[in-house]
Amino acid sequence: MGAQTVVADVADELARRVVTGEYAPGDLMPSVRQVAEEFDINRATAQLVLGRLESYGFVDAHRGRGFTVRDVRHAGGLDVYRRMFRLSMPSPQLAADMFRNIVAAERAIVLEALLDFTDTEPAVELDMLRAAVDELETLARAAEPALARMLEIEIEVVRTLLGALGHTMQRAVLNSVGDMLFEVPEAVRAYFAASPDLHVLVWRALLAVWESESGPSAAQLSLFEDLFALYHEKVVARFGELVGIEDEESGDRGIATA
Repeated sequence: MGAQTVVADVADELARRVVTGEYAPGDLMPSVRQVAEEFDINRATAQLVLGRLESYGFVDAHRGRGFTVRDVRHAGGLDVYRRMFRLSMPSPQLAADMFRNIVAAERAIVLEALLDFTDTEPAVELDMLRAAVDELETLARAAEPALARMLEIEIEVVRTLLGALGHTMQRAVLNSVGDMLFEVPEAVRAYFAASPDLHVLVWRALLAVWESESGPSAAQLSLFEDLFALYHEKVVARFGELVGIEDEESGDRGIATA
């Protein structure tokens, strides 16, 4: 095992302790000597570990004091949240709470993109969108659909719509959300709480609307929003099942993520 792998692994373990609250905001992190002794590494490597944690945004360095734990939930950005989510997997309730927040952000961006695109019909090559949906259908019909690739295609389609709408900030956030999801296999699988075929049917229906000269009625749009919300509720519930949230001790359910 290389030195960089050791540094990354130990840094992840210490970061996980921050994520789960074992190390609270403002706490003094273990010293270089303590890290070296606990993980049976030399002090130079332990110093690199703590430096890595600082680069992650999980601790602050103080001359003469060492490193203190940052309030990552309050002050952390998307990169910090991404790492927190990946490291939260051993704590199912915490992971589920974080996933719910991720889904809420993704849902808001995607729904806005779909509705705005349907309403304004900005210039975009529908042939490209058709090709993407065709690939989705091919993947969905496979004996074992490549779910990660399907989700990647769907995110890319939404990226295209956001670009056509000029929603560059939303596209940047969606990119970060996608990164979070792809690092956690359970998250990808949860997005297919409904069958892959249903994903294809929804995109086919949207394409039909975009190709038609008359848009959907207000009632149809309202129904779509309701179905979209129900789908995401199933996604969140499925993730909880996949991480074993029902087996989590009730004492861990109070961990806050906001």
